[in-house]
Amino acid sequence: MKPMSWNHSSRIHALLCLVVVASPLAAGCGSKKKAGPTIEQRLAKAEKEKTPDRQAAEFLKVARMQFAKGDEKGAKETAAKAFERLKGEGEANLFAPRLVEVGAFLATVGERKPAREALGMAVSLGDTLEEPVRKAQLLAEAGKAYKDATDSALAKETLAKAKTAAKSAEERFQAEALAAVALAYTRSGMADDAADVAKQLLDLAGNLEDNRAKAEALAAAAGVIGQKGDASKLLADATAAAKEVQRTEGKAYALLAVALATQDVGDTKKAVSLLKEAEKAADKVAEEGSKKKILDKVRASLADLEKKVKK
Repeated sequence: MKPMSWNHSSRIHALLCLVVVASPLAAGCGSKKKAGPTIEQRLAKAEKEKTPDRQAAEFLKVARMQFAKGDEKGAKETAAKAFERLKGEGEANLFAPRLVEVGAFLATVGERKPAREALGMAVSLGDTLEEPVRKAQLLAEAGKAYKDATDSALAKETLAKAKTAAKSAEERFQAEALAAVALAYTRSGMADDAADVAKQLLDLAGNLEDNRAKAEALAAAAGVIGQKGDASKLLADATAAAKEVQRTEGKAYALLAVALATQDVGDTKKAVSLLKEAEKAADKVAEEGSKKKILDKVRASLADLEKKVKK
């Protein structure tokens, strides 16, 4: 009997794999995806991080995984560990954003008292920041998180601080800061305040020559106006300005801003298209640290929106 060739026997093996794919016999067919680290291993890794803010960041990642898997009790316990790491002395630029993230997550899982405590610490540190755009962005995020923690009074107070910080920035940087404030007002359900900031953004956009700043200002205004009216013209102008940005990093950020505003007004498919353009621009950024930062933001948004498109 003539022996089978390697190709022939390989084809038979492949066919057998298809036939018995639902059977335990199929275990040896093809490669098996390697399992990732367990929750316990991830927690151990978090403990080994060298600085408190990095430990908190890793614990928060684990908490989010636990919550996504339905382990609410474990998520709360791990988030509490993240918060504990941030209760000591730390640099405002590092600790304040992390405290906002932890506070926002604690609010999400219903831990309102520790959420408000974390956010109070974040705002206190944020008040010491000297750079107005960063300060406005941080306070805007904290204000939105306060709203999620059902403290409307502190949400309003913190967002007012954010608006004041934004207006203290140089005109060419105000759009980025006011955009963050407008978005926070919108997502906090404060329509009148959001509309007021949107008007400021439109006035600002009319005087701006920098295309990234113009795109971000128009996009933020569109995101607010689009909740109740027609924002298509603003988004078209924002898109045109974003595509005129010369620096790849600036173009990526501008397209990201327009994409998120486009999503806010309900055009998910167009938002995905803009995010793909943003990803191409981000991938061309020369400096590796800056490249990773913007790519991570774009890809996270893209993954989230692509899921919505498929539903």
